[in-house]
Amino acid sequence: MNKGQVTITDIARELGISPSTVSKALHGHPDISVSTKVAVRDLAEKWNYKPDQIALSLQSGLSKIIGVIVPEIVHYFFSTVISGIEDLAHDSGYHVMFCQSNESYEREVKSVNTLLSCRVDGILVSLSKGTHEFDHFNKIRRNGIPLVFFDRICCEIETDRVVVDDEAGACEAVKHLINSGCRNIVHLSGPQYLQIGKNRKEGYLRAHDELNLPVDNNNIIRCDTPEETRLVVPELLKRANRPDGFFAVNDLTAAAAMSVIKESGLRVPEDILLVGFTSGMISDITSPTLSSVEQHGYQMGREAVRLLIDRLEKNRESPYQTVVIKTELVVKESSVCCNNKY
Repeated sequence: MNKGQVTITDIARELGISPSTVSKALHGHPDISVSTKVAVRDLAEKWNYKPDQIALSLQSGLSKIIGVIVPEIVHYFFSTVISGIEDLAHDSGYHVMFCQSNESYEREVKSVNTLLSCRVDGILVSLSKGTHEFDHFNKIRRNGIPLVFFDRICCEIETDRVVVDDEAGACEAVKHLINSGCRNIVHLSGPQYLQIGKNRKEGYLRAHDELNLPVDNNNIIRCDTPEETRLVVPELLKRANRPDGFFAVNDLTAAAAMSVIKESGLRVPEDILLVGFTSGMISDITSPTLSSVEQHGYQMGREAVRLLIDRLEKNRESPYQTVVIKTELVVKESSVCCNNKY
């Protein structure tokens, strides 16, 4: 049969039965005879019949599709989150639609509108760096669609969230540098309007406070991309009181800092110790390997989907939850120095 989309009506007409009989036969209804079920299924297979997902969603009230918006799909951390999302969604009978904001507020708004027009059941979001207004998320709520933020969250909107303990992870990383002998640690920080940037800075400050080491505010510098790092770090290395340690807000920035330090003729870790935040593939391929804070992205993705599906299938009116995933410092070569000067 040469048709673009075979329908239940087409099968019913060919077999001389009603569309409702075809539907019941496809679903194994006990009122339909075995011979009719076999005939319907054989023809459906022969004609490559596929159920109309829109019609099914209208019947059930669920599309079984989850929308996801991430800043970057190619970013290692977000790719691990996506794997967690995909695996649990698939196991739970849901499909996933992914959108990439590319760190753009405008693209994030368009992604929200696209997912709403596709009638997704719920939406998972990690904010873009360019997002300072949040009405597009309120629009999701006004449409009665459950919303879960993960990693980069919006504190202005009350909803379910999944985060890592950024402050504790940063504190552990900086304490490790201090205990390894560093006394002049630079924090290459993220945007302070993003909660993760703010929390990782707080962890840097807390580590100094708990170990009674004074903080030089000139050592906290907004720098969270390789491009910014290549501009900022050479100037830091020219200081009379040169940094002896760096704590970077992410591994890409840490890896770029390592490259700049080595190009300047200094050594990691003999001259300068270095710790990042993510502990992904990058931390294994730098030379020396990069100490970093493990974020457990796969677990974060699964938790985000679990919260969303629980709200969809169990109780939409239950209290909102914030799931906090513990971090883990993974010490590698970049922060282990046997030539401790202190």
